[in-house]
Amino acid sequence: MCEWGNTVEMGLTIPAHLSHTGEARQKVVDIDSCIAPIVKALNDGGITTIACCCGHGKRPGNIILKGGRELIIAPDFETGRLVDAAFPPIN
Repeated sequence: MCEWGNTVEMGLTIPAHLSHTGEARQKVVDIDSCIAPIVKALNDGGITTIACCCGHGKRPGNIILKGGRELIIAPDFETGRLVDAAFPPIN
């Protein structure tokens, strides 16, 4: 994961329901550089992102999606298994 302040600027669409103007608008925001490609791919694919943070090496990262879902980004396989183990088995 990147260090705090290691960001890239990205133009995003702010959905109307989240915009202070009440209309969809474009805004340039700073995105943590290590997850910026994922955020860009999601938005380019029509999946609107609302907020994100890489976790800065202190916690797993996250990307909040329009509609309330959240993607958790583990920095490595082992951390992913720890996050997975926090939930009951599906089988």
